[in-house]
Amino acid sequence: MATITVTKVGSKRKAANRDGKKTLKNSLGKKSSVTANKNSHITKWLFKSEPDSRFENGVDIKFSFEDLKSQPDQTTQWDGVRNFQARNLMRDCMKIGHLGFFYHSNCKDPGIAGIIKVVKESYVDPTQFDREDPHFDSTSLQKSPKWFMVDVKYVRDLKRFIPLSELKSYHEKHKTDDGPLKNMKLFTNRRLSVQPVTDEEYEYILSIEEKEAPKKLRS
Repeated sequence: MATITVTKVGSKRKAANRDGKKTLKNSLGKKSSVTANKNSHITKWLFKSEPDSRFENGVDIKFSFEDLKSQPDQTTQWDGVRNFQARNLMRDCMKIGHLGFFYHSNCKDPGIAGIIKVVKESYVDPTQFDREDPHFDSTSLQKSPKWFMVDVKYVRDLKRFIPLSELKSYHEKHKTDDGPLKNMKLFTNRRLSVQPVTDEEYEYILSIEEKEAPKKLRS
């Protein structure tokens, strides 16, 4: 298992704090059988992170795909998630070896930059107890922590960056012709920072990287 070095590049996951209201009842660290059962077939994911500098409480919370590649063993902890639905997916459903897309969010050019994999399953996120961290949670207790994280590792860059605009064009088309991206969570639950991806969606997106972007979307 890779050793993770926590740096003040930031608490990394501000995108994870933009998930909307915390509406789920399961707010403590107890596993949700509903979440696990509903997503038991999922082995692919999409992780959102902000690639551009933005300071919160004096800490730059940027963390790009290039930042991941520069980490020791190209591995990092996916900390700072403060949405119960996203937390439950990481805590209850992610397993070692699961693959995911690294998605640049809340930036000028959002989209998928590369592929990562889960290398350590759910454990307590220490940033919830750190008063100097932007993701400190005063309501979370050491004896009953609310927030959990996984470790992820760089796998490879996509052969080309796939922008949100291109993905959206396929999504809109697939809604009418029953294509593989018709129900993709990136569009049906867009505020969620950690999202399940079906095998069909994953394979289709990998097929896109082999092609040139549609002419009308090229800059």
